[in-house]
Amino acid sequence: MEFISPELLKYCEQHTTEEDPLLKWITRETHAKVLMPRMISGHLQGKTLELFVKLLKPKTILEIGTYTGYSGICMARGLNEAGKLITLDINDELETMVRNFFEKSGLSHKIDYRLGDALKIIPSLEGNFDMVFIDADKNNYINYYNLVIDRVSPGGIIIADNVLWSGKVVLKEGQKIDKDTKIILEYNRMVQEDPRVENVLLPIRDGLMIARKL
Repeated sequence: MEFISPELLKYCEQHTTEEDPLLKWITRETHAKVLMPRMISGHLQGKTLELFVKLLKPKTILEIGTYTGYSGICMARGLNEAGKLITLDINDELETMVRNFFEKSGLSHKIDYRLGDALKIIPSLEGNFDMVFIDADKNNYINYYNLVIDRVSPGGIIIADNVLWSGKVVLKEGQKIDKDTKIILEYNRMVQEDPRVENVLLPIRDGLMIARKL
């Protein structure tokens, strides 16, 4: 969900470094061939992630939720030559498409793409993370955060997507709260009250919660 008018969104995109042909192609392929294409990060969020990486200069990024690889490519573009992106997804039906996108990007040597249950894979990964991007099943947002927070380096960040949940986080009188909305509300409260981080919630696309490890 976008929280600004289509006209203002277009203006923002016109004043953001242009999406290149590869990312435009990935967007078209995702919309043509994949269910729920609105899950793709898209131009503004992708460029935001790339710039975060360039500013933070992380050595290791963990992405939980690869989808079709758009956000992963954006983050990998911001890495220096020694940096690496580990990206996890449970959906093996998209593997061939995603690996092809990574190859076309020329960044596959920086991208460690793994399939399986992130809750089982993450404990098996070695080392700490300088940046984590959570964009997967909402049921496990809190579990993912708790799994990585002690392994994020001081000064590192955890970014969680969809934390405005199409605006459902602002409760109206009499509103029935569904399960996913409850989890997002609990996630946002947990981060807000976590003394180990400082945080900001940005209304980019469906909301990005950025928590910086103190």
